[in-house]
Amino acid sequence: MMAASSPSQLQSFLAFDFGTRRIGVASGTRLLGAAEPRGTIKGGDFDAIADLIKTWRPDALVIGVPRHPDGAPHEMTAKAQNFGRRLSGRYHLPVFEVDERYTSVEAEAEGAHDVDAAAAALILEQFFREHP
Repeated sequence: MMAASSPSQLQSFLAFDFGTRRIGVASGTRLLGAAEPRGTIKGGDFDAIADLIKTWRPDALVIGVPRHPDGAPHEMTAKAQNFGRRLSGRYHLPVFEVDERYTSVEAEAEGAHDVDAAAAALILEQFFREHP
């Protein structure tokens, strides 16, 4: 799913905490190394995603890919990866995957008002740590 660009060359990002009913969204820049929750959209709402991309003009997209605690894939793993392929095909931007185990739990523990958007921000911050 990755494009030819190195993740460290890209500067602005939108991140998604994929779900079939809801998708959390966050934006961030490498310069700050931090992400901001930007809300939640309805699962599969590619018009809303197009509006977000038009507004934020990211260099790349990051998606959280869920797995079992032992790292094994499950049903949502494949659905999230399919979502990433659809993003790449529709918007012609590099799409990077991040292991998102426990991001929603962490967002809840931090008292997030919008757990899905907060989880997307955690996913993007993890991406920044993994690709300095």
